[in-house]
Amino acid sequence: MDKITCIAYLLYKSSKNQGIREKAIQLLNGDVSIRDLKRNVSIQANVMIAESLLKKNKIDKDQVQLFAEQFMYQEI
Repeated sequence: MDKITCIAYLLYKSSKNQGIREKAIQLLNGDVSIRDLKRNVSIQANVMIAESLLKKNKIDKDQVQLFAEQFMYQEI
């Protein structure tokens, strides 16, 4: 899994806040960038935590794949 997908998954799973979950889905689909999220004070800490967890390799790749399959929009 790529870094963006993993961070989006960690953001989504780490928060019950619907706004953060929506940002995670937007990140997954390329509607917003990591840089944009880091500039947003309300989600900045969550992004840093997700990046830290990813660096520590504390992530289940199968769960990331299920998340991507569920929330990734496909345009034909």
